[in-house]
Amino acid sequence: MERAARPLRVAVLASGRGSNLQAVLGAISAGRLGATVVGVFSDKARAPVLERARAAGITTRALPPTGFAHRLAFDAAMFDAVEEAAPDLVVCAGYMRLISEPQVTRMAGRLVNIHPSLLPAFKGLHTHRQALDAGVTRHGASVHYVTPELDGGPVIAQARVPVLAGDDPQTLSDRVLAREHPLLVETLRLFAAGRVALADDHVVVDGSPIHVPLQLDPDNALTPASLSDI
Repeated sequence: MERAARPLRVAVLASGRGSNLQAVLGAISAGRLGATVVGVFSDKARAPVLERARAAGITTRALPPTGFAHRLAFDAAMFDAVEEAAPDLVVCAGYMRLISEPQVTRMAGRLVNIHPSLLPAFKGLHTHRQALDAGVTRHGASVHYVTPELDGGPVIAQARVPVLAGDDPQTLSDRVLAREHPLLVETLRLFAAGRVALADDHVVVDGSPIHVPLQLDPDNALTPASLSDI
C-alpha cells in the first residue's frame, strides 16, 4: 500500500468558509503533510472557501446548480471538472449537497467526507443540536468514505470531545471544529503514506481491516481504538 514519492493530489469540495481547507494548507506549508491541493470546487460562486484557495494560488471552480436541469446533470458536470484536476483523493469538507449515486460509484475509494458527529450517530444536518437534544456526553467528528447512503460510508477515523453542562450548538460546534482540523490532516497523512484503503466496504489500514474507527488522541495522533472507545 506504499505510495509513490510524489505528493498526494487532493481535490476539495466545499460550500462554506473553508476552515478545513486552511488547516490542510497550513499542514502542507509546515511540511507535516505530503500533499498538494490541485483544485477547490464549490456549488456556491461566493463561497469564502474559494477566496482562501485563490489567495493560496489554487485553481478554483464554482459551478452553481441552478444552471442544470436536474441533480444528476449537475453532479456529472461537477465531477467531470474534478476529474480534470487528476486528484488521487477528493475531500468533501463542508460540501452541503448530497452526491448522486453515479458519481459516488465513479469515485469509489477516492471520495471522503468529514462530518461533525461520531457516526453512525447524528447523520445529516444540525448535528450539534441533535447531540444536545439526545443528551449524549460525547460528541465529535468523523472522516468516512462516501457511499450512496447519507453519511453512511465506512468510517476511517474520529475525534471525540466532551459535551459540557451549559453547551449550546455554537459552543459545541466550536469545540468540535478545533478537533476536526487535526483529524482531517492526520487522516490525509495516512492517505499520503499509502496506509489506508477501501476494500469490500471495509477500511483497511496498513494492510489489515479495522473494525472500529481510528481515534485522534490528545497529541493529535491517530491510534487504534481501545475498548473504552467502542
